[in-house]
Amino acid sequence: MGDRTGKFLGIPYDWRRPTLDRTRSRWWNPAEPRLFTPKVLGWGYDVNFARLFGRHPKKD
Repeated sequence: MGDRTGKFLGIPYDWRRPTLDRTRSRWWNPAEPRLFTPKVLGWGYDVNFARLFGRHPKKD
């Protein structure tokens, strides 16, 4: 059986069961500079809505 995460044709995939933490880190993560992040489940990309709405990391 193949790997459950990785890249195929340069596109990321993740076939593990989604977790709440992983979903949050991909869909709402102001610290992540990318707008498009690897999908929580499946092949392709998800949108980081924090970046889409212009949220930036809080400065200490």
